[in-house]
Amino acid sequence: MVDNDSSAKHPGLYAERTPERAAVVMVPADGRSHSTLTFAGFEALSNQCAHLLRACNLKRGDGLAIYMENNLFYTALAWGGLRAGLRLTVIPTHLTPAEIDYILDDSGVSALMTSRAKFDVASKIGAKHVSSNARFMLNGASTDFQDLKAALDLQPILSIADQFEGVEMLYSSGTTGRPKGVRKPLPDLPFGVPPIGHRRAMEIYGLDKETVYLSPAPLYHAAPLGYNLRTLRAGGCTIVMEKFDAEHALELIEKYRVTHSQWVPTHFVRLLRLPEATRVRYDLSSQKHAIHAASPCPVPVKRQMIDWWGPIINEYYGGSEGNGITAINTREWLAHPGSVGRAIIGQARICDDDGIELPVGIEGAVYFSDGPVFEYHNDPVKTAASRNAQGWSTLGDVGYVDDEGYLYLTDRRAFVIISGGVNIYPQEAENLLASHPDVFDVAVIGVPNEEFGEEVKAVIQLVGTVAATDELAAALIAYCRSDLSAVKCPRSIDFVDELPRQENGKLYKGKLRQRYWPAQSS
Repeated sequence: MVDNDSSAKHPGLYAERTPERAAVVMVPADGRSHSTLTFAGFEALSNQCAHLLRACNLKRGDGLAIYMENNLFYTALAWGGLRAGLRLTVIPTHLTPAEIDYILDDSGVSALMTSRAKFDVASKIGAKHVSSNARFMLNGASTDFQDLKAALDLQPILSIADQFEGVEMLYSSGTTGRPKGVRKPLPDLPFGVPPIGHRRAMEIYGLDKETVYLSPAPLYHAAPLGYNLRTLRAGGCTIVMEKFDAEHALELIEKYRVTHSQWVPTHFVRLLRLPEATRVRYDLSSQKHAIHAASPCPVPVKRQMIDWWGPIINEYYGGSEGNGITAINTREWLAHPGSVGRAIIGQARICDDDGIELPVGIEGAVYFSDGPVFEYHNDPVKTAASRNAQGWSTLGDVGYVDDEGYLYLTDRRAFVIISGGVNIYPQEAENLLASHPDVFDVAVIGVPNEEFGEEVKAVIQLVGTVAATDELAAALIAYCRSDLSAVKCPRSIDFVDELPRQENGKLYKGKLRQRYWPAQSS
């Protein structure tokens, strides 16, 4: 512990000052009673986790994987790994055993923590790098896993002697291919001093001991994990939903007087789809910052959220790579609609295909200079492909900056549609179609065309009981063409029951494309 360091921010400080105050409140999806972990309990559990990992011979720089549903202990276990100086890999709960084994094997983690709720999948994991004495299961044991709670209870509740700041080693979503492990240097900081990304977020959004943070998304995603830990480091309380439900989220904001929250555009759409009578039923006046990111938010959707919640909607752009971050508040966004803000870490640069920086207003690949470094674990080719000749790095997005330095994203390079030699970025059509009252969700992709190579297609999930008809498809195409040039608009529309999205709102566009490019996918 580093109480004498004014820059130190971590839950242990609040475990000493206000031990009985709530650190984590877990909200089950089935109406069961909410459960609470105090700061004293959080500190003790994370210390026991760190001791257990040391007992398993994990040292600084080794890897811990967590494969669990949202639960009361998740963030304490994550912090236990981080305070032991480990690289933390959190694994999505929707993956298959083979996909999980790929991540475990590629990352080379030395310990795995799972839960009884994930037994059906966890029991099929090979995890060849994880020894039998470093496999643990919460709420039970099995042939392959020790009982995690029983193992923790044998450990001291005081901190380990050799505490370090660890770092997340997260795997990309795999929306355009196999997941990539983002490997960052271990922080060269005293224990308790947050890394730069955490510090900047805590400063910008005013996270402190008065913060009550609502977490509606799975904790295995970078943003929910990061903002829960930032809130706890600042002494605030986190309200963790087991599963997102739009009206339940509003109820929790009122019940707990939530001040901060973190969303994705899909959450916004589902909140806005609630009946007006439901939306006005709850007192949301405690909110100070509603933060969103992860995927582009259509301008009409964001305007509606601002009209409803007021000037508290804050957006940022960045990735697990942490090579650069932009941020924008409501006031700035209303003056620069569609922008994701100005750089707060690194410097945003727009480059052509040869890596030459482009003038203001010209669209190109988005790079960051002067930011933190990263590499893609075990993949020097992908690492090299993310850099240009100047050493600037990119996440693969396309956009431009205006004369005030505000960044606008137009799409991902991987999703560009090339039709008759013309580059078409589908995000414009997606944003426009998403504003139609009959459209619940939409993806625009390129599909085979014998003459032009590709043509534009929209795949749409309709609202409620709206019927999928040829007439509606024609009307939606006309709606798009009323605002965009015909070349950017779909030539055809398919209606589906549901688009393949992750729980954080990101679209599996690669999987969607495979339906139309079978030869390419095989």
